[in-house]
Amino acid sequence: MKKTIINLLAGLCLIMALPSSAMEIAKQTIPDQATLDGVEQSLVLNGAGIRYKFVFKIYIGALYLPEKSQDAEAIIASEGPKRILMHFLYDKVQKKDMDKAWKEGFADNLDKAMLVQLGQRMDDFSDLFTDTVEGDTIWLDNIPGSGTRVTINGAEKGLIPGDDFYPALIQIWIGKDPITTDLKKQMLGLE
Repeated sequence: MKKTIINLLAGLCLIMALPSSAMEIAKQTIPDQATLDGVEQSLVLNGAGIRYKFVFKIYIGALYLPEKSQDAEAIIASEGPKRILMHFLYDKVQKKDMDKAWKEGFADNLDKAMLVQLGQRMDDFSDLFTDTVEGDTIWLDNIPGSGTRVTINGAEKGLIPGDDFYPALIQIWIGKDPITTDLKKQMLGLE
């Protein structure tokens, strides 16, 4: 009896120690928290889902924030640290297709004045990417006071300067004309 109680308590402790809001999507575990190098505040998983194109699973998209929010406009306007995780599920996405997706995503969500303001930085951002293959992981981090840091498979690829770039970038997923409405809802924790 004593051994059974000890095993039961040990099992409960183990369950309580597991991350409470980690998600599993497409057989991938999406961590419930993230830490950004150079930022003291840890981030929590706001929501995650799959980016589909037709019937194909392209990548898992996840949004990390200082605290959960379902208000897209408030998230876009907030100046704190943020992370978008892209974990690729598709065999291969060519760089030219990534470049096209970034360009369309910015154009669909920004006015002409903002597109002009970001100009060369959008090109510099696209230049940081190559072909992606299944299993590749991209982190897009907002580092307040520095800019947008791009990390691919654990290697930092570059920093796009300016506090105005990340609010433009995040609109690709949660802006007025997101890449997909379903993924927007999932990243906002609405589904």
